[in-house]
Amino acid sequence: MINGFIVFVLGIMMFIPSFSMFYYTKTLDYVFIESGIASIFLGGLMFLSNYGKIEKISVLQGYLITVVCWFLMPFICSLPMYNNGSMNSFVDALFEATSGITATGATIIKNVEAEPKSILLWRAMLNGLGGIGIVIFAVALLPFLRIGGMDLFNKENSDTEDKFLPRVRDVAKDIIFMYLFLNIICTTLLYLAGMDMFDAVVHAISTLGTGGFSTKNNSIEYFNSTKIELIIGIGMIIGALPITYFILAFKRRSFSFLTSNPQVNTFLKLIFFYTLGLSIFYTVKYDADFFKSFRYISFNTISAITTTGLTSYNFLNFGNWAVIVFLLFYLHGGCTGSTTGSIKIFRWQVVGGFFKKNAIKALSPNQVVVMKTGDKLIEDNIISSVFALVLGFIFAIFFITLIVCLTGVDFQTSIGAVTACVTNSGIGLTEATGPRGNFAEFSSFVKYLLSFAMILGRLEVISIVVLLFKIKLP
Repeated sequence: MINGFIVFVLGIMMFIPSFSMFYYTKTLDYVFIESGIASIFLGGLMFLSNYGKIEKISVLQGYLITVVCWFLMPFICSLPMYNNGSMNSFVDALFEATSGITATGATIIKNVEAEPKSILLWRAMLNGLGGIGIVIFAVALLPFLRIGGMDLFNKENSDTEDKFLPRVRDVAKDIIFMYLFLNIICTTLLYLAGMDMFDAVVHAISTLGTGGFSTKNNSIEYFNSTKIELIIGIGMIIGALPITYFILAFKRRSFSFLTSNPQVNTFLKLIFFYTLGLSIFYTVKYDADFFKSFRYISFNTISAITTTGLTSYNFLNFGNWAVIVFLLFYLHGGCTGSTTGSIKIFRWQVVGGFFKKNAIKALSPNQVVVMKTGDKLIEDNIISSVFALVLGFIFAIFFITLIVCLTGVDFQTSIGAVTACVTNSGIGLTEATGPRGNFAEFSSFVKYLLSFAMILGRLEVISIVVLLFKIKLP
């Protein structure tokens, strides 16, 4: 019933791009209207056939609904893309829709600027829907399942079966309100900085959803504006912070607790030191202007760490070292409870703390070492959960890379594309799939596989395994 309602809502939202097309060209996009009607009919049928008052949803049921929804949504969202614009095959439409709804930003479109505005807006809307969806998933579901250490942030560990449904409703309402509020601000600033309203709306959604879809072939480089890069750079950082903290800041009228959060502090420090260090390195190595180097490196570093995928410069032109550096950036991710993909800063803090603890124990075996993040104690079950998730990500990347290589794709292209999809970063590490490339030349099999990889990464890899073990077969 719940998934039927979601399909019904997606059908209604498909009318928005069609009306947008009519506003600019005085012609309706009938593919979106037809797809919207079909989705409304299908969703309504699913909803009514299972209609009934939901008294209680267990955590496992809620999680199963969520996982099924994440695999179902790309198929529904791909309907208006099929045979519309340059996507004449179902696998291309499915890949693009999956990339959008998972906020990955990888594309099979070779000439974005030739696409109808309805498609461009729909891609951005998918980035926004995916951003909201993953935050609700991370904040409302993962803590109860004790996956990847998210239960550390859950203050209501008892009686979760009864509290699950109202919790999701309250969390979803607050997140949607804050998300819309931030998007309005970002859109306004981009419009004032020189974008037209359509570009401002699309890029604001892509920025705060850390999705990365642009209306231009050269992404943000097209605008060649320091103001626009600054606004989007700050927007990507905001999108990479826990949105629940902004909700609390709005309610308490104070940001003091946000700046005192150890995860946020570590995230901001990493961006600062990475940007400064690479800017100095690039300036010295290539005898370049420091401020110009800082401008390009800071934007693309923020985009890579936050798994956004918007670019202001082809970072592959930095040199061969950029391939390894940006590969490592993709594995960072933003803060837990944000719209970003990948492993997330908090989990790397746990990994670092674990190695530090064992190093101290090796030197002083009798010393009692307690792992903490801020004032919260990190227990052994959280450590093992985090390590399982990190290893799950790495294993998924190398296993899927192996399969792609077996299809005849070279290793660098394969690992770059797979890492971009599993971490939801969206930009490969070769000219073919990099900032000025696309994923169009891959075979249909590889596109299906990478589409699965994007959903796998969005559901944090190990979550799928947890679901399989938690379901009791008859």
